[in-house]
Amino acid sequence: MKNLIFVFVCFFAIGGAFAQNNEGNRSTFYVTYGQTGANLRLFNEMLANKGLTPMRSGYSNLGMGYQTRYNDFILGFEIYQNAGLKSTFNGYDIDYRSTRALLNVGYALTEEGRFQFIHYMSLGSGFLNFQMLRENTAQNINQFLEQPQHGFILRDGNIHKGSRYFTGLLTEIGFQMSYDLDIPGREEVFEVMAKFGYSFSPFEESWELNGIRFGNVQSGAFFRVGTGISLPDRNFFYRDASLSAQILTGFHFTQPNRFNESLEANGLEAFEGRPNNWGIKILGESKGWLYGMDLYNLGMKGQAKENHSHTLNSVRMYGNAGYKFFERKNFEIGGLAGLGYANIRYTLTNNIKPDFPRLFEEPDFDGYLRNAGIMAKPELYIAYGIPFTSENVFNLLFSVHGGYEVPLSRYRLASVPMYQYMSNSYLHFTVGIRP
Repeated sequence: MKNLIFVFVCFFAIGGAFAQNNEGNRSTFYVTYGQTGANLRLFNEMLANKGLTPMRSGYSNLGMGYQTRYNDFILGFEIYQNAGLKSTFNGYDIDYRSTRALLNVGYALTEEGRFQFIHYMSLGSGFLNFQMLRENTAQNINQFLEQPQHGFILRDGNIHKGSRYFTGLLTEIGFQMSYDLDIPGREEVFEVMAKFGYSFSPFEESWELNGIRFGNVQSGAFFRVGTGISLPDRNFFYRDASLSAQILTGFHFTQPNRFNESLEANGLEAFEGRPNNWGIKILGESKGWLYGMDLYNLGMKGQAKENHSHTLNSVRMYGNAGYKFFERKNFEIGGLAGLGYANIRYTLTNNIKPDFPRLFEEPDFDGYLRNAGIMAKPELYIAYGIPFTSENVFNLLFSVHGGYEVPLSRYRLASVPMYQYMSNSYLHFTVGIRP
């Protein structure tokens, strides 16, 4: 996850530089949804040469972000999950997905107030998944592993192995408009926003998979709308509320033992070790009450057999609420309860595939299993903040979070129950900033 760590280091460093000369600030956490135009030009040319209809253009964006304003300077980050429009050919579903992590730097074109108009630029890295799969009719795990091939999956910056495998250089240039709406009885405000601009991959040869360049998947004009929670300085006589952004990593004390038994019984190598984990934590506080969101990715990878590799991946997203029990100077202790969504995905990949168009004509190489459901967790944390500037504009926050995840849905991959793998204790270490 070197690229994403670099993004956060830049975020802290630039924030410290700006904070030396600015006193006012505002922090905002938001979620957005929108559409981006895109045309898979080379892939569609291949389809046209075969007399086939091109894939549908465009993809959707679902994202979350954090933004801090120091007078007129804007700093933030965003994470987007993008999904293309599905096409069908001869019983196969063809679609694509991408994930992006971006650092935003911008400048406000309006004075601090209810209405904000911001120009920003973004820099980051990401992941690309392009696949052509038909329905898997296996009734149990043994049937699936005996004949797993039901299409192909191509990946670059493969986060199914873990978030540290993000790759490439991605950029955005855009504008953001927002307006504050008061929340009765609260100092925080409800912010509605719209973002528009252009996303692109600056290097033409990037995102080439099996002889076709998929850079268009990362490009296009976008329009997004969203909502969020914001803490404007005008609503606070003194700072009795905060909104922190943290990067997390840690340990999940679980192993896929039941699934490993099925793999070994079918002549495949078992997964070793524990899942690696990187993610984002947003934590807000108002007069002792806590709220926020966690987003993290558990990934495992390994060699399945000769010329085959496999991954076991789970993305988890929680909404959290809680209370701070103790605070003295820069030290604090609190508790949170979270409710959210998680998936579990297994991919068996043939590492030797032909280039297009032969791959399109003979697509059966890889296998894929997926399930998803609802999760809950209790969590305790200990945190310590260090003033990052002489003006004490914001703190560098270090914390340790421990808890236990509980599945509220049935998690199965084919016939294998994954409840014990999803249910586990964890220990997260985080570092971030808190205005």
